[in-house]
Order: sequence, then structure tokens, then C-alpha cells
Amino acid sequence: MNAVAEQHFDVVVVGGGPVGMTLALALAQSLRGMRIALVDRRPLSVPKDNRASAIAAGVCRVFDALGVWTDMEAQSQPITAMRITDSGAGDIARPLFLQFEGEVAPGEAFAHMVPNQASQAALLNAMGDLVTVIAPAEIADWSEGRLSLADGQVIASPLIVAADGAQSSLRHRAGIGTLGHTYDQTGLVATITHELPHDGVAYEHFRPSGPFASLPLKGNRSSLVWTETAENAQRFLAMDKTVLEQEIEAVMGSSLGAVTLEDKLMGFPLRLQIAREFIGPRLALVGDAAHVIHPIAGQGLNLGLKDVAALAEVIVEAMRLGLDHGSEEVLARYQAWRRLDTTGMAVVTDGMNRLFSNDLAPVRAIRDFGLGLVDRATPLKGAMIRAAAGLSQSGPKLLSGLPI
Repeated sequence: MNAVAEQHFDVVVVGGGPVGMTLALALAQSLRGMRIALVDRRPLSVPKDNRASAIAAGVCRVFDALGVWTDMEAQSQPITAMRITDSGAGDIARPLFLQFEGEVAPGEAFAHMVPNQASQAALLNAMGDLVTVIAPAEIADWSEGRLSLADGQVIASPLIVAADGAQSSLRHRAGIGTLGHTYDQTGLVATITHELPHDGVAYEHFRPSGPFASLPLKGNRSSLVWTETAENAQRFLAMDKTVLEQEIEAVMGSSLGAVTLEDKLMGFPLRLQIAREFIGPRLALVGDAAHVIHPIAGQGLNLGLKDVAALAEVIVEAMRLGLDHGSEEVLARYQAWRRLDTTGMAVVTDGMNRLFSNDLAPVRAIRDFGLGLVDRATPLKGAMIRAAAGLSQSGPKLLSGLPI
């Protein structure tokens, strides 16, 4: 049998999710002739489900700079306001303690709900022939700057990027450990239709078992993301569809009228997981391979796409200067750029979950008083909106909508 020739690329991205595809596209567009490979164990395709993701304004600017936002925006719903309520077990009233309204810039909402089908389709179309897709492909082995695939192919590159999820095979192979802990909680997600219009308003209702978020989609539809104890979650997952719809309507206080489930309720265990290092020998971690946080603030995917903006800029600038873009010195800049933001968001979301996922009266009184103070402090509220929107004058160029 003839030996398979080794293929060489400037960067190899492992993982064909939105983070991996966005990075591959950003690199391919930034330097003419750059050789980018995208490797995934499944064929790249547009998802068939109706799920959507909350995309912050800064990340929307990334997509705009890459020329894919127009197609995504046409199918997306801007979030024009956020209403935050709090109540204890058995409470009928849901008092409003904090609300965010307005835009981060004229005509620019602080976030959009983007259907996963729209984002995946736009990214796939834009990559076209710019990126070499190797999928489906199983990784048999990894060594510094080299991947061996199960079919015998060998791929070499000065830099390999792990965008292969929370259980990252490349992170494990590189011996990079993680810090964190599991929550005794399950995240439940579903898409619903409802009688009344949402008017672009997102609701987050804090309950003893965790937050319940209703996020607006196009039409009278919403995406639900809520946290339950692991025990309660199993009850909801096994519940009859009609009964579940009634339960959801009750939790929402019938604020949007009668509810109908569009798809099957899905659940996933929640955990906090941060990689001890975001880089290894000719290796960089992005997205869930680098960090997994609680969904309480809806920042998980946005953190991964911020990784993309930072890493793409570091790689492109190094290559323009003729530097070894896979060297430890170059990758250290990426790690330093992203470590503080990621760690800060992990601490904030972990603390928020601990503060809000309980029904102790003294704790509720303190947190509700704090929410009320924030609601009346307009400058502080504005700063919080800009932070959640991922906007920073010192951040990567793509987050400002600028080419690298």
C-alpha cells in the first residue's frame, strides 16, 4: 500500500461548530493565499432543529466584518429590552426589579436571537472554496503540529486550533487539565410559539431552582432556556407534551398567553470548566474547549466568538510580520488577551447562580434591593449593557466591526 502524502496548511481548525467555522473564515479572508483546513468528525451541514443563540452586539459586528451578518440578520430577532423578575417558590406575583432598554448605538440592538440554521448556512456559504473541509474525519493521533487521521491521512501545520467542544479530544491529548465543578442543575431548552406578541422583549425570571429565560424569536415564537435541579429536570423531560406546555405557561405567568412546544424539550448537565492553559505546543484552545460557564447570562457562545476575534488577530499580525504564528511567544498574547475576560465571566456567572438559585428570604431581600439600585443607576446600567454586548475600545478589531 502506498503511503498517504502529508498535507500542509498554515492553520488547521478542529471542530466544525460556529466557533470553528467563524475562525476558519476570519483567517481565510484576512490573508490572501492562506491555507486553512477545517476538520470535523461529522459532515458539515445546516442543523435541522429550530434552536437559536443569543448573539451580543460585538459578535454581530464580527459577523458583519466577515460579510455574513446580512444573511443572518434577515432571519434574526433583535432583543429590544430585558425584563428581570424574582420570586420564591409558590409566589404568584413576579415583581420587576431590573430592566434594560435601548441600543448600544443608533439602530443597533444590544443582542439578537439568531437561528442556528441561519448562522450555520451563512458561514458554510461564505467559506466556499476559501477553506479546505476535511469531514467526516476521526483523529487517530496528535503530536506537536501534526494530526494523524483514522483513514491514514496526515495533516501538518505550524498551528492547530482545538474548537472541538467541552470534551475536547485535542485538549486531553495535549495533557491540558481543567478547573471547575459540576452544578446539581440541568439546563433545559425548547422553542415555543405563544398567543401574544413579545415585542422583542426578553424575560429572565429568577426562581429558587434557577433562572428561567424566554428569548424572542421572529413572530410569536420564543426560545426557552431555563435551569432546574437535576431531579426536577428529569420530571420535566418525562412530562406529557400538553402538561409540559401548561407548566411552561404557568412559570411564565401567562405573560405571552397559551404556549405550544415546537420541538422536544432537551436537557444537558451544567458545569463550570476552565482549561488550566488556553495554549499548548503549537496548539490553541477556543470556545468550549477552553471554557464552559453557566448559561445564566447567555454568554457561552459569545465568549467563544470573542476567542475567535482575538486569536485571528494574533495569528494574522504574526504572519504579516513573518513570525512563527504557532510559537509559544505568539500564542501567549492570545492567552493573556482572553484569560482575564473568560475568568471574570466565569466568576460572575458562578456567583450569580449561587445568589439567585435559592429561596432564602434574607438572600432574596438583599439581591432584590441590589437589583433595584442597579435599575435606578443609569450610568451603571449602561456600562453593564455595553459589557454584556461585548463592546470594548481595547478589544480585537473584529469586535468593532473592523477588518484585521
